[in-house]
Amino acid sequence: MKPIWIVDDDQSIRWVLEKALARESLLSRSFTNVRDVLAALEDDVPQVLISDIRMPGGSGLDLLQAIKAKHPGLPVIIMTAYSDLDSAVAAFQGGAFEYLAKPFDVDKAVELIRRALEESLREEEMDDRLVDAPEILGQAPAMQDVFRAIGRLSQSNVTVMITGESGTGKELVARALHKHSPRANGPFIALNTAAIPKDLLESELFGHERGAFTGAQTMRRGRFEQAEGGTLFLDEIGDMPFDLQTRLLRVLSDGNFYRVGGHNPLRANVRVIAATHQNLEVRVKEGLFREDLFHRLNVIRLRLPPLRERPEDITLLARHFLQKSAKELGVEPKRMSDEALTYVSTLPFPGNVRQLENLCNWLTVMAPAQTIEVKDLPREMIGTGSAEGAPAVHRAAEPRLPSAEIAGGHDLSDYGGLAMPVAESETMTAVRPVTASAASALASSTAGWENLLAGEARAMLESGQTEVMDVLTRRFEKAVLEAALGVTRGRRVEAATRLGIGRNTITRKLQELGFD
Repeated sequence: MKPIWIVDDDQSIRWVLEKALARESLLSRSFTNVRDVLAALEDDVPQVLISDIRMPGGSGLDLLQAIKAKHPGLPVIIMTAYSDLDSAVAAFQGGAFEYLAKPFDVDKAVELIRRALEESLREEEMDDRLVDAPEILGQAPAMQDVFRAIGRLSQSNVTVMITGESGTGKELVARALHKHSPRANGPFIALNTAAIPKDLLESELFGHERGAFTGAQTMRRGRFEQAEGGTLFLDEIGDMPFDLQTRLLRVLSDGNFYRVGGHNPLRANVRVIAATHQNLEVRVKEGLFREDLFHRLNVIRLRLPPLRERPEDITLLARHFLQKSAKELGVEPKRMSDEALTYVSTLPFPGNVRQLENLCNWLTVMAPAQTIEVKDLPREMIGTGSAEGAPAVHRAAEPRLPSAEIAGGHDLSDYGGLAMPVAESETMTAVRPVTASAASALASSTAGWENLLAGEARAMLESGQTEVMDVLTRRFEKAVLEAALGVTRGRRVEAATRLGIGRNTITRKLQELGFD
């Protein structure tokens, strides 16, 4: 993380902030005038900048304007005396993150700086995603229509409405529209109107003045101000409360709005892109959505097709998501066999692209081998496809595993509807047909070691030992690797193949577990 820059001609202010940040293990760099800061910006950029307004040789507002011209995403906190509050308001018009009134409480100042840090790191992460992410993937004719529409709108600031089922990638298209627009150098601000309580949504959109309501200790900029000169993406617009729809209509019609508790109109230089999975025409007829707002938003409409209408893209997307998931987890990427890809391409995917991505994340963690077969898919997906040539998967002889129980107690939605199965009993039925005596012996031996493992875990937990999962996992992996190397007489490549893991994986595991 880059240092925080402090700009003030008052040595005591610089000293107080330097010491406060040092206590928080945050790096800082101090300047006494605007000229030195502008020179330093030629070679470096801070994580956050804190500047006084009135300094000899240059104003903090001039510095703010220069920074926003080169680094629009850099949070700038303006320090001001109470007599300069009018200047502080001007600072917000220039894009300041927040103002800090002198004299200030050190703890509150540090809290404000931490908020600015979080905003800065969030912006960096989003920028990295935009740089690293490929263009939207899709070869299907329906997606080609979407790409052509993005191209036609590339030089336009017109309002766009994106419709489509949940998980089809509406925000991704909104980002592409922003990236290829004249506003690409401005901020992209996204807000899910369905995810914020009604009482907070107005302040979230339009900001609020200090003292506008209980708890409003300082003036806060809303999303419209944060998106100044850029794009505001309003997701799930169909769920916006009716009274707020009126305020949004006002902004779209005349470009002016008021902060909550404010009396001075503010001008919004923002392009609005809205998205919904609902049928807004129906909601208009039901009286739940303003017809005039619908027509304001529905200037250009883009419909994103559900994944079931573009099955030819599933193979391309699955390979991309498996690579991406492996990179994020730092493991070797897995691949689907041709049979598995054919089978997966016939699944209905009600969760669309998001569900496919969650499936690939699940397979990266849970699939036992580097090559994923149909039998490795989650149980609830077996039997729902109809691929020609996909092998029949017989589950009748396998242990009965309920899919409603999730390891760690998470909700099904945490895994995109893909449950991690937990065994219903400790005994297992053989997968392949065997004799009654062999089945009995297999069930007995399986139950035996599982009982021993459960007993060991219980004893460790009751003794108060921590990191039980890590300890037992290492012991389990070591025992399995020892057995595999014993069977293959120490041949690592053969052991990896028989275990269903990659060569790099077995090498790393052997090093981690201390094998000679």
